[in-house]
Amino acid sequence: MKLILFTLLGILAFSGCGRPGNPVNKGVSLTEARQGFRTKLTSRESALEAVPEPPPRLFRILRYDSAVGKLAAYLTPDPKDGKQHPAIIWITGGDCNSIGDVWQDAPASNDQTAAAFRKAGVVMMFPSLRGGNDNPGIKEGFLGEVDDVLAAAEFLSQQQFVDPSRVYLGGHSTGGTLVLLVAECSARFRAVFSFGPVADVAGYGREYLPFDTSSRHELEVRSPVRWLHSIKSPVFVFEGAEQPGNLRALQELARASRNPLVHFTTVKGADHFSILAPTTRLIANAVLRDDGPATNLSFTEK
Repeated sequence: MKLILFTLLGILAFSGCGRPGNPVNKGVSLTEARQGFRTKLTSRESALEAVPEPPPRLFRILRYDSAVGKLAAYLTPDPKDGKQHPAIIWITGGDCNSIGDVWQDAPASNDQTAAAFRKAGVVMMFPSLRGGNDNPGIKEGFLGEVDDVLAAAEFLSQQQFVDPSRVYLGGHSTGGTLVLLVAECSARFRAVFSFGPVADVAGYGREYLPFDTSSRHELEVRSPVRWLHSIKSPVFVFEGAEQPGNLRALQELARASRNPLVHFTTVKGADHFSILAPTTRLIANAVLRDDGPATNLSFTEK
């Protein structure tokens, strides 16, 4: 399965990575650091692959507006019960610019579909991003993709069956890294769940980094560890204690953070993949109960 292979490669690459150093502009937010910044891409990558057709009872294909044009996404159907429901945007690992089969049952040891949310009754959206599938634009590697996720959130919040005050964001591995960067740029989401991110992107291979990696600034604006102070909504970062995984990255993020809104949880007995099924099930059930004026979510290692 391509998704699993790419995610494993991301873990292996990170294990020997270096660090880009201290922030170029200390004391500024990630939003400020990105203003006026123009990336220097060393390759122009587009998947040029059609979006696979999902079972219509589980998902429909739609196109949402973004800065580069209309991008494809999967969205669970309207329950047609006249109610507004909590919703989550989920960013998969591996090639997180493209979407594919997220509907077939996956083993509990590696359920990257995050199906627990859909099965619990949470509205679920899988957006593809610039350069993915047959979308316009080219891959930027954790930069313009942040804007695409925010555009997807704008679309999702406008759906009549979605409660706009209860839109969440989650992602795994490369998707976990991307959702951390989104949280560092926007307080749009009620809460954000990041599984197995890296602290900085320097260790990812060229599969994920189509820009000039010799540039310190290029790396800085894409590395979550530099901008934890920018987060203004609850963020929960999870990783398994066992290998394979990005436990060292979680520990680095936790050491660097002084932000009380960011919470780090290590799950004993789980790895980068087996953590997903039980933890997303726990979160999904908590999301259904999280219906007050402000989020009441909290998690412990137990």
